[in-house]
Amino acid sequence: MRQIDLRHDLPASLVVFLVALPLSLGIAIASDAPVLAGLIAAIVGGIVGGALGGSPLQVSGPAAGLTVIVADLIAEFGWGITCFITAVAGLMQILLGLSRVARAALAISPVVVHAMLAGIGITIALQQTHVLLGGESHSSAWVNVVELPAQILGAHRPGLFLGLLVIAIMVAWRWVPAKLAAVPGPLVAIVVVTVMSVVLPFSVSRITLEGSVLDALQLPAIPHGNWGAVVVGIITVTLITSVQSLLTAVATDRMHDGPRTNLDRELIGQGASNIVSGAVGGLPIAGVIVRSSANIKAGAKTSASTILHGCWIMLFALPFAGLIEQIPSAALAGLLIVIGIQLLQPAHIETALKTGDFAIYLVTIVAVVFLNLLHGVMIGLALAIAMTGWRVIRAKVDAIADGDQWRVRIEGACTFLSLPRLTRVLAEVPRGCTVTLHMAVSYLDHAAHQSITDWLRQHQVTGGTVHIDGLLERGHPPRTPMVSLVSSETPEAAA
Repeated sequence: MRQIDLRHDLPASLVVFLVALPLSLGIAIASDAPVLAGLIAAIVGGIVGGALGGSPLQVSGPAAGLTVIVADLIAEFGWGITCFITAVAGLMQILLGLSRVARAALAISPVVVHAMLAGIGITIALQQTHVLLGGESHSSAWVNVVELPAQILGAHRPGLFLGLLVIAIMVAWRWVPAKLAAVPGPLVAIVVVTVMSVVLPFSVSRITLEGSVLDALQLPAIPHGNWGAVVVGIITVTLITSVQSLLTAVATDRMHDGPRTNLDRELIGQGASNIVSGAVGGLPIAGVIVRSSANIKAGAKTSASTILHGCWIMLFALPFAGLIEQIPSAALAGLLIVIGIQLLQPAHIETALKTGDFAIYLVTIVAVVFLNLLHGVMIGLALAIAMTGWRVIRAKVDAIADGDQWRVRIEGACTFLSLPRLTRVLAEVPRGCTVTLHMAVSYLDHAAHQSITDWLRQHQVTGGTVHIDGLLERGHPPRTPMVSLVSSETPEAAA
């Protein structure tokens, strides 16, 4: 860890504390976990993750991207076994970090990760909309959609007003003056709405705690069967927490000019955090971009800011946890709806459209929302691999008339699988004309090379001329592009 810079790290830690407090509570509620499990995870993620991790400015804690996974685990196994799964997943993360394979996680297609987060965001927003309206969320996204009209008609108006006010404050907070913007919008929204609900004659449901933070500490339960499902749960938590943490660390590195993240060490730090969190009754932990970006914008210089923010949460939770019970449930629902919608980022949609990956993005989102997270990600990865393979084997071959001349362009990986289209397009070129052949291939196999040279020979025999722009050679072209202009009097010259 770099030398501590309290002049910057201390105020930054207070800002992150104020951001993390309401978010941790909301994520615990969205996960159907004990409310205080969110604060426990925030404490552990800050102190343990900050001390042992390899990212100087990333902040770890309970993440919105894990709510669907945790809710499914709790529904299937109960809270005690979910804590066991969290702890074992942490052990798996440490083993992965020690094996130095952290960078392998970055090989996952970004469009699948973005779609996964968007799907989780939509799921959270759907669930919490029911809570905002005074009802209860359902585990099935389809049921949440079908029952939404009836829930709207029977909405609890005081709670709806408070929840919408939270949403309005959080949306409007981005336009407040710079001095006010230093105060986190989520905290302002929750405090203002909670005070209003206490001072004014509102009759609304509020958060319920089962004892203090010390009472919430508990050891994990050992499964007594159904080990296959438990193992699947462990693998799922391991992969999702690891990928999210590593991708967040990479994104965090782009936001500052300080030391870069040691990804293997960061994975070990995340694993240690999950072992401790699972062992004492906390939620699974991952690197979180909202808190990390707040940390950087507040001027943090070292991981001391992350550690201190965990200490502030612990100091608040011990004597003041009772204040949490004054927060209306609809207020946290409004907060979570905004968080969920923020996971659906327009920039990711725009990128998917530009790169031709929108089909992967859309299919993954639908699968995550209406099936489950694991199946959605697997479907997205399978589709991404299939699309990549299709692009590799399918060369772009076009022939366009340009006055008395023709232009033929071949791009991509041109292999024997491209021969049907390649031969058809080349056959469209009239005999005896002048042709400019633009070669921009990343790979040219023997079959495709032979087909092109045969066509060159035939075109030359019939009185035509071919100018080659680029390289016509088998295998991969050199890294430094070379351009040649050759009049193919003989096929060997073109080859």
